[in-house]
Amino acid sequence: MLDPASVLPQVIEIARGAGDIIRNIYQKGDFVSEIKDDETPVTSADYAAHNFIMDALAKLTPEIPILSEEQADISLAEREGWQTYWLVDPLDGTQEFVSGSGDFATEIALVQDNQPVLGVVYGPIVQILYAAVKGQGAFKEQGGERISIKSRHYPQQPEHIRVATSRVQRPALLQAILNCDYHYKLYPMGSASLKSCMVAEGAADCYIRVGPTGEWDTGAPQIILQEAGGCLKDLHLRSLSYNQRESLENPNFISLGDPQLPWRDILKNPS
Repeated sequence: MLDPASVLPQVIEIARGAGDIIRNIYQKGDFVSEIKDDETPVTSADYAAHNFIMDALAKLTPEIPILSEEQADISLAEREGWQTYWLVDPLDGTQEFVSGSGDFATEIALVQDNQPVLGVVYGPIVQILYAAVKGQGAFKEQGGERISIKSRHYPQQPEHIRVATSRVQRPALLQAILNCDYHYKLYPMGSASLKSCMVAEGAADCYIRVGPTGEWDTGAPQIILQEAGGCLKDLHLRSLSYNQRESLENPNFISLGDPQLPWRDILKNPS
């Protein structure tokens, strides 16, 4: 079985390469946008990054299959025999790309035995990269510097819980999920993967995602969070599954920085 650490440097370069493609298209503004069957947007930048990543990973590990958001029509009957595979979101935050916010990222994960063991998330506009390999910790690269990251853990109950949210998140939706006995500070931003990485580096305590996502949205952030001391669960605090269902759609989920906080009380009806 492939040692994930042995290919991490190459995967980082692939993510950066895809990010360069996305950034060039974004800055020129000459992209084409359309709506997919699931009513989510896709652009020529998504497809260009997808093609680059597919080609690069196929050259790096020709024996390992690839599951990308832009080429996900693969039946469980075919996928269930995959002990190891790449899980890719070429452009996480396409709506943010279209709207011009700059809050989007490229995600690449390696999944072994149905769990992510390597993850890379790269924001091409902010030029920040997060990465992790199982058992080796998580790190952040920015401005040529690499630093280890850890999620925030508390010796006692914090005065307020810092929640990373979507810019378009309706406050009423969070109010329906979060126990009003606690105090919260909201930090709005775009890409789901960057919000999870914000939790991984201790800049937020949780990120709650309500709405459609695919397994490619959580693979890389999950291993980065785990290696930073956090975790990613559904809203009932159960582990997510990978490549075990016909559908690749995730349940609503939460990225947690400190798993020891009383999340079963903070979240309404988590059990």
